[in-house]
Amino acid sequence: MKQKYMLPLTGVFLLFLLAYAGVEGAGMQWFFGIVVPYAAVLAFLAGFVYRVMGWASSAVPFRIPTTCGQQKSLPWIKQNRIDNPDTTAGVFVRMVLEIFLFRSLFRNTKAAFNRNEKNKLTYSWEIFLWLGALAFHYSFLTVLLRHLRFFLNPVPACIKVVEYFDGIIQVGLPIVMLSGFLLLGAALFLLARRIFDEKVSYISLAADYFPLFLIIGIAVTGIFMRYFTKVDILGVKTFTMGLATFHPVIPEGVGGLFYAHIFMVSILFAYIPVSKLMHMGGIFLSPTRNMANNTRMKRHINPWNYDVDIHTYEQYEDHFRDKMIDAGLPVDKKE
Repeated sequence: MKQKYMLPLTGVFLLFLLAYAGVEGAGMQWFFGIVVPYAAVLAFLAGFVYRVMGWASSAVPFRIPTTCGQQKSLPWIKQNRIDNPDTTAGVFVRMVLEIFLFRSLFRNTKAAFNRNEKNKLTYSWEIFLWLGALAFHYSFLTVLLRHLRFFLNPVPACIKVVEYFDGIIQVGLPIVMLSGFLLLGAALFLLARRIFDEKVSYISLAADYFPLFLIIGIAVTGIFMRYFTKVDILGVKTFTMGLATFHPVIPEGVGGLFYAHIFMVSILFAYIPVSKLMHMGGIFLSPTRNMANNTRMKRHINPWNYDVDIHTYEQYEDHFRDKMIDAGLPVDKKE
């Protein structure tokens, strides 16, 4: 079982060492700072578009929304308009709650045998998974938005607002940004759940641990650069603006830790289209979520039901009548 998470952990550590040693020992700043980021962005965009186009072009033969509420039926039976919508407006509300608040995860329960009564199965509300997922996704989004200041000049006001609220506690110098530590804590919580929860660990694969270790590595190196090693911000700004304007430059005074951080971010972006992280795009195209459940009000015809040539029994008998009679088989017509 340990191989499931030891191999991804070792892989992420080796990726870090590869970039750090490549910069500090071989002077390959141009490769890890220019070639790899551009290649990762291309892989991300191409892979993302390919996956989304594949999903969008897939036919959905029937209405297959996943529901957990009463469908619209008789007037005196109350319908659950959010969990079982029959209109486009209801689907929109359901999707908004799912995308921004993870409503289905909020309703999640876990099953376990009661310790006092061994044969009694009990269900409990798993609120901590929902809170951890919210903290992880929103802190990740905040970190991404904050980092846009390195790629934009002048920095938009909305990014400054995000930075203000992220560092509103104003502890120490530089000011502590809550999102970085919250991202690290949430990722560690999700990792611990996969390792120590026996049921989750049983169904987890190495591919489930790899992005978690990668994100943890990105968070740790980012926190270390901001609060401990004090990376040259002007040099980083020059580097990122060069990438954004397609005039890349290699700044002076930026060490291997920064390039290792960039390398792991690039690996994460390139890995997204081929991993489960593609749920960021798949949630919008999931027929189990984005379809109205109106099968009782409207007839839905399978789009795959194209016209086909059929061979009736009468035609079959006309073709094989003589052989059937010789074999003693009954026929409807003698001639």
